[in-house]
Amino acid sequence: MRLQEVSRVHSTRKGKERIQSIKKLHPQYVVGFVDGEGSFSVSIYRDEAMRNKIFVRPEFEIEVRADDREILKRIQKTLGCGKIYKCNYERYGWYPHVKYKVSRLDEISEVLIPFLEKYPLQAKKAKIFYYFKQIIRKRMNGKHLTKEGVEEIIKLRDKIRALGKKHRLEAARVRENRSPSGVGR
Repeated sequence: MRLQEVSRVHSTRKGKERIQSIKKLHPQYVVGFVDGEGSFSVSIYRDEAMRNKIFVRPEFEIEVRADDREILKRIQKTLGCGKIYKCNYERYGWYPHVKYKVSRLDEISEVLIPFLEKYPLQAKKAKIFYYFKQIIRKRMNGKHLTKEGVEEIIKLRDKIRALGKKHRLEAARVRENRSPSGVGR
């Protein structure tokens, strides 16, 4: 899969004019959408440039078919942060997708988390968000720079993964993402 940025809230003046014409959504609608389609994840990988050689990258994403791009633009406008990317799944025979992604730590900690604390998630994802917030706090406090802190973050990330797997088993994706001429006809 290849990502190509197509929209950013904090862009050029011309880009801001475009985004200002998009209408915000009711916060509870956004929360419901996140409960159903949102994804909180934390990547942990080796990075020789880091003091402890480990990099911790938290991300929030919502991915939908490209024909639903407008809703991601409205979520982006409502939250006031993040980027929207085109996703290329041609090799799988899927319809084109778009992804809304918040990966900047300042946007996660100063915008996304306060929004979801003010308008709490209502479904199973609330527990995942709880662990995600703990990881963000540890990252903001520099705990990711110590061996002990990384171990704590890994344990929290594993809890997120365990909850995510349980959720995926209960709600497996239907083949609606495939185009008529795609794989699995």
